[in-house]
Amino acid sequence: MTTFATAADLRAIEAEMPWSERGQARSIYEYLSRAKAAHGARPAVSFQLLSGPETKKVTLTWAELHAQVTQAANLFRSLGVGEKDVVAFVLPNAMETVVTLLGGAVAGIVNPINPLLEPEKISAILRETNARVVVTLKAFPKTDLPQKVSEAVQFAPSVKTVLEVDLVPYLSGLKKVIVPWIRPKNPIQHTANVKDFRTELARMPSDSLTFADRTEDHVAAYFHTGGTTGMPKVAQHKASGMIYNGWLGSTLLFQPTDVVMCPLPLFHVFACYPILMSMIGSGAHVVFPTPQGYRGEGVFDNLWKLIERYKVTYLITVPTALAALMQRPVNADISSLKSAFSGSSPLPVELYNRFKKETGIEIVEGYGLTEATCLVSVNPPDGVKKIGSVGLPFPYTQVRILTSQGAIGFRECAVDEVGEICISNPGVYEGSTYTEADKNRELFADGRFLRTGDLGRIDADGYLFITGRAKDLIIRGGHNIDPAIIEEALMGHEAVGFVGAIGQPDAHAGELPCAYVELVKGKSATVDELMDYAAKHIHERAALPKYIEILPELPKTAVGKVFKPDLRRLAITRTFDAALAEAGLPARVDSVIEDKKRGLVAQLRKSAPVEDAAVASVLGQFSNPWEWAA
Repeated sequence: MTTFATAADLRAIEAEMPWSERGQARSIYEYLSRAKAAHGARPAVSFQLLSGPETKKVTLTWAELHAQVTQAANLFRSLGVGEKDVVAFVLPNAMETVVTLLGGAVAGIVNPINPLLEPEKISAILRETNARVVVTLKAFPKTDLPQKVSEAVQFAPSVKTVLEVDLVPYLSGLKKVIVPWIRPKNPIQHTANVKDFRTELARMPSDSLTFADRTEDHVAAYFHTGGTTGMPKVAQHKASGMIYNGWLGSTLLFQPTDVVMCPLPLFHVFACYPILMSMIGSGAHVVFPTPQGYRGEGVFDNLWKLIERYKVTYLITVPTALAALMQRPVNADISSLKSAFSGSSPLPVELYNRFKKETGIEIVEGYGLTEATCLVSVNPPDGVKKIGSVGLPFPYTQVRILTSQGAIGFRECAVDEVGEICISNPGVYEGSTYTEADKNRELFADGRFLRTGDLGRIDADGYLFITGRAKDLIIRGGHNIDPAIIEEALMGHEAVGFVGAIGQPDAHAGELPCAYVELVKGKSATVDELMDYAAKHIHERAALPKYIEILPELPKTAVGKVFKPDLRRLAITRTFDAALAEAGLPARVDSVIEDKKRGLVAQLRKSAPVEDAAVASVLGQFSNPWEWAA
C-alpha cells in the first residue's frame, strides 16, 4: 500500500508510469481471479440477516466467492444473456447480491436497481436497459419487494427470467422453521419464467467459465442516477473504470488485513466500487450487516458491538447515519477502528467533531459521482483533512474548475474562484456517459471533461471544495430528488400559479424537500390542502415536501423564472431560527449572504450574550455555514 499526505505525493504516483502501463486486470473476472490466487483462503465477504452481535453470520473466502461468481456468470449465459445483454437486480444487501453484481458484470452488463423505488420506476429502468434477467427476493415477511418487482416486470417485455433469492437459509433456530409457513403470497403478474436462484446456481460449473471472457474494455454495468429523479438516466460504466476505483482503494487505502464495515446498499456506486472493487484489489474483508444496512432493524443499536465482533478497521458511512449513531453510547471495544469514510452529502462540522470526541477516530470525507464511476477525490488519511473540503483529486484524476464564456467556450477559474467542477479520469466514459445519446450533449467541456453540475473551488493547496449545485437537485440522505417532480405535481392544483421546490437544511438528512407556492390571483388554498394534494400526486415518498409555504409572490428573475437562491435564504433563516429557539439561545438569522467561497452563509445577531460554542453546537449539525453579522 502507498501512503499519501499531500498533492505532491499523489502526483508522484502518477509520475511513476501512465495509467495504461499499470498492468491492471483486463476484465472483472480476471480481477477476481487475481484476488483468488493471492488471497484464496482469506475471508472476502461476510453477511448477517439480523443485526445482533451474536446472530448467525455467513462468510465466503476469496476462493468461494470466485466459485459462486463463476457459477452465476455461467447461469446468466445459460439464460440467454450475451455480452451486451442486461442482468438487473432489485435486491437488498445479501451474499447473492454481491454474487449477482459480479457475475452479471462478467456475463453481460449488470444493472443494480434501488429496491426502494416504486414499481413504475423499476419498470421504466428495466425498459430503458432492455433487461433480460431480473434477480430479486422470494416472498419474505416484512417486505413487499417481490410484489413490487412482479408488478414492474409485467410492463417490461424484455425480461424473460426472474430469479428469486430466498433469505430463509440465513435464519437459524425456530425462525428458520416458521418463516416458510408464514411466507406471504406473491401472485405472479407477468409471463417471465420464475426460478430459484440457489437451485439454478448449483447446477452450474464453478471451476471455469463456459464462455470466453471479454478482455477488451467494455461496458460492464448500468447505474440509474439518483433515487427519485423523473425518468431514469442510466449511466454506463466500463470494466476499466470499475477496476480503477478498486486500484485506488487497494493502492492508497486498504490492506489484506483490513476489515471494512459497509452498511450501505449495493445498488449505490459507493458500496459497489470504492468498497467492493477495493476489496477485490486489496484482498481485504467486507462486512454487510442486514439486508437494509443502516436502515435495518437494530443496526444503529448494535453497530459498535458489530465492529467489535468483526474487529473492523474501517467504517463506511454517510452523514445521516453518523447523526443517528452519535445518539447511541459507544458500548463496545472499538479499538480496532482506524478510520471512517463518509460520502454522498456534505458532512456538518459539529458531527465531525462529535464523532472524533466520542470515538477518537477521524472521519475522512471524499467525493464521487455515478457518472464518473464514482471516485474523484478524498481527504488524505495520512495528511491534512480540511473540514468542509472533499480533499485532493486521486491519481490520474484531473479536476478543472471551469466557467462558461458563452460562444468562446470555457475559462479555467483562478485559485479559490468558484465555477463548475469538471472531471477527467479513467472512470469517465468520454462522450457516452449515459445510454441515451441526447443526454450526453453538452455534458463534456473540451470534449473530455465531464461537467458534474456541482459548483466548487480549488484552494492553493489543491483541495477541492463543493460550494453548491448547478443542477438544483435536492439531496436527501444521499438520494437525489429532482425538484421538477414536486413542482410539476403542485402545479396541477388549480389554485397554484408558481412553485419553487428546494432542499431545506436538515440536521439528520442533510436536506429535506420543501416547496414555496404563489397562488393564482383570485384563487385560494390552504397549506393543508396543498400537502394533501402533494401526497396524492407525488408517488415517490422521499420527494414529498416536508414543508410548504404560500408566499404573496415568489422571487423571480428578469425572464420570470423562480429565483431559487432567495428561496434557499428563506429556508435557511427559518430552519436555523427554529433550531436556535428550540435550544433557547438568544440569537437569530439577520441575513443570508452569498460568499464566493462558501456559498450561502447565514449571518446571526444576538439579543443577549451567548457563547459561540453553544451556537456552533446547534448550527454545526447543518452543512450550511454561519457567522456573526458585522
